[in-house]
Amino acid sequence: MIHLTSKKYNCIIVEDEPIAAEILETFISRDPELNLIGKCSDAVYASNLLSIHEVDLMFLDLHLPVVKGFDFLKKLKNPPFVIVTTAYHQYAIEGYELDIADYLLKPIPYERFVTAVEKFKYLIEAEDALLEIAERDHIFISSGKKQIKIILQDIFYIESLREYIHIHTKTETFTFKMPISKIEESLNPNMFTRIHKSYIISKPKIEVKSATVVQIKGKNLPIGRTYKPFIDL
Repeated sequence: MIHLTSKKYNCIIVEDEPIAAEILETFISRDPELNLIGKCSDAVYASNLLSIHEVDLMFLDLHLPVVKGFDFLKKLKNPPFVIVTTAYHQYAIEGYELDIADYLLKPIPYERFVTAVEKFKYLIEAEDALLEIAERDHIFISSGKKQIKIILQDIFYIESLREYIHIHTKTETFTFKMPISKIEESLNPNMFTRIHKSYIISKPKIEVKSATVVQIKGKNLPIGRTYKPFIDL
């Protein structure tokens, strides 16, 4: 996805409270880079919108009828960036585990909305600039104004911690601010595989493996339950 000078990010609102949805729509209309393509009050309608349109950002309320927000999000195979909206602060930790861009508590002040959208733009621009694959044996990853070259053969495993990833290589560890799912999309699945929400490993670097753990570079990495059926080690 390449955004040129006049950037437009498609977004949807998933919110069953009409007033809350209207407030978000008003906030979105003030940002010329945001293009609202739909509002929906439940997960079924949201799924339809996501299947029809290319969506960059979803404003997701957690307390939806029938299917709750996080349950809906967990079922999406390639979710867009998500800004969660809720009146309940106790769900924040679970939200960060799902790689959401930000978490807004209702009632949402406009300034806080702007901060969340700026965070989303930072993340999506990092993704856009992220992976320029010059050749099959290496990738370039943007860090500030620099492009850092990483040899794929040198990567042992990639670890996610909140909005950062740590790429552990033969000689050093590189840290970048981006979701792990974004770098996963750029890696050759014959060489790399996701074994856990927090780990991608290089298959040739496995030293020991079992049903629940793989050992790489002397470190035991857990195999997540949801990833087990899809892993070919």
